[in-house]
Amino acid sequence: MCQRLSLILDPNMTSRGQITSLNVTFLGTASAQPSPTRNHSALSLRLGSDVWLFDCGEATQHQLQKSNVKMGKVEKIFITHTHGDHIFGVIPLMASLLNGAGGVTEGSEDPRLNVETETAALEIYGPLGTRAYIRNGLAYTHTQLGSSYVVHELRFSKDPPSGDFTALAPQNAECLFGRNILETNASWLDIYKDDVVSVSAAPIHHSVPCVGYVVKEAPVPGKIDPAKYVPELRRTKTPMSVMRQLQQGESITLNDGTVLHGPPRRNGRKIAILGDTYDPSPIISLAEDADLLIHEATNAHLPGIDPNTKDTDNYQSVEDRTKSRGHSTPQMAGSFAKGIRAKNLILNHFSARYPGDDSDESKVIMGAIAQLAASEYGQEVICARDLMSLDISISEK
Repeated sequence: MCQRLSLILDPNMTSRGQITSLNVTFLGTASAQPSPTRNHSALSLRLGSDVWLFDCGEATQHQLQKSNVKMGKVEKIFITHTHGDHIFGVIPLMASLLNGAGGVTEGSEDPRLNVETETAALEIYGPLGTRAYIRNGLAYTHTQLGSSYVVHELRFSKDPPSGDFTALAPQNAECLFGRNILETNASWLDIYKDDVVSVSAAPIHHSVPCVGYVVKEAPVPGKIDPAKYVPELRRTKTPMSVMRQLQQGESITLNDGTVLHGPPRRNGRKIAILGDTYDPSPIISLAEDADLLIHEATNAHLPGIDPNTKDTDNYQSVEDRTKSRGHSTPQMAGSFAKGIRAKNLILNHFSARYPGDDSDESKVIMGAIAQLAASEYGQEVICARDLMSLDISISEK
């Protein structure tokens, strides 16, 4: 299934080569409380050798150690909202990534007190409160970092444009060029952008301010048919090395005046990663035609399948209760995926009562949840489980 699957410049902007592989690994798929088979929310997006995390619940670094994702390659973290099950793992992970530990005894020198902060080794994006949470957590645990970080906050229209929700001064490793990115026309466009990939975001409705992110790859070279070009190159004794230019969509003029045009570029991949939500409609315009939509499905009505099903419940009562807590059912996720014409849908963020292992019970329950979503979506649906990993390839169209 999925096998087909900052215009604002900042001091951390890097040049990135074409993404040879794009991979999603689910590090934690639980809602609210972890279970023996599901950890708190976190997933990694691997762009070639670089790693971006989306949410970072408790014990995310343990999950990274169990996965094939290299923790040392994490360069960005995107937080959807500041509920603990999505952010409690950030400070421990930062301590591991950035050589953090407690201080030294009196009279000893600690080189971590002189961190270079002109550039950031780690970038973190999140809603208002993310910067204050990290700053306070580092300060009151006396954690000194050996490398720098920066926090960019996505400010909702009702948020103050300045201030950090804390009176604490920045710690020694915090870069001072963290941006407060103001919401414009109900979204935050290109909060990060380089020559190959961009990230935009929009508010989505939950019980607290919450964000959905859309990662979009720039157009990629089209498929080249050597038979269309090689005879012309041989006829004019043109070096075969020009095939590289044609592959990039460029045009070349042969010595007899013939012009060869490379294949048109194809759309790059688009991934929509939603936080907790009972209504993600504000992100529709950004997420339309996504190659992959990752949508929560916290609760489901599974009579005769889930032993915890209440006799007094029905599909509507479960949906109403789920919405009242700021969450979605599988049917809601499937309907949204169909509405934005997502090519693939993966459900995530399940109640702890839904197991995520290889047991027969898990297969039956999660299969039923996937089918509820598919009944609205009209296509096959995958239910995420911890450490599940999928490659997303470029569409042939």
